[in-house]
Amino acid sequence: MEEVAFAKLNLALHVRGKLPDGYHRIETIFAFTEAGDLLNAAASDGLALTASGPFAANIPTGSDNLVLRAASALQRRYDVSAGATLDLEKRLPVAAGIGGGSADAAAALRLLARLWGLPTSGGALAAIAEALGADVPACLTSRPAWGEGKGEWVVPADGASIAGLPVLLVNPGVALPTGAVFSAWSGEDGGPLARDSLLDAALAGRNDLETAACRIVPEIGAVLDSLRGIPGARLVRMSGSGATCFAIFEEERARDVAAERMSAGHPGWWHLATRLRA
Repeated sequence: MEEVAFAKLNLALHVRGKLPDGYHRIETIFAFTEAGDLLNAAASDGLALTASGPFAANIPTGSDNLVLRAASALQRRYDVSAGATLDLEKRLPVAAGIGGGSADAAAALRLLARLWGLPTSGGALAAIAEALGADVPACLTSRPAWGEGKGEWVVPADGASIAGLPVLLVNPGVALPTGAVFSAWSGEDGGPLARDSLLDAALAGRNDLETAACRIVPEIGAVLDSLRGIPGARLVRMSGSGATCFAIFEEERARDVAAERMSAGHPGWWHLATRLRA
């Protein structure tokens, strides 16, 4: 069995303040691409994880990995005696603001629930997801949604305005820890996120972490400038806490031309041409 861990994008991310527990209160638009990491599972007596793919070297496969933590939590919740051998084909860069371990953990919950014949309704998977991390609940459904709180309060959204839109993801090849970016946030509340159609809200929105991320990793600013200079790019923004940025296009041809330009002009940058999921 296999499951795609769809790449997450924050089409907008407004940081509204700091919470008593040290986390930050945000408002965001979650969207997901058709591409992502690939998780495979086979029945086994115990739990084991291997990593393959272009970014496998950056993935620890011990018990602290979110995939194995998700698997163990699912076993405990349903008193499952069966195990699984898992292989994570890591196609996406790590510490990149596009879901990463959160998407992988969510994919593990979906995949193992199928493998072990467990119920997926009733909120049990969502409760496990929330305990694993702020982005995991949104990644569990991997569908357009509004996010609030730390990002764990997820409300499904009508994705009609963004469904199938071509998107180009670009990463300068520098890992950027989330905590460092939030710590460098200015502390200024720029106001709430509009509740229009997802595309209109995204266009009117912002990512309040871009400035801080660009100070820490100046290459992010270079990526954003390069994407903003491409004809046909309707929305250019950094995703999450970075370092991945994205450009949304109306037509696939414009996206593909942009991808060719990135490949020729910046061979050291990682890029991925895909589409947004409905």
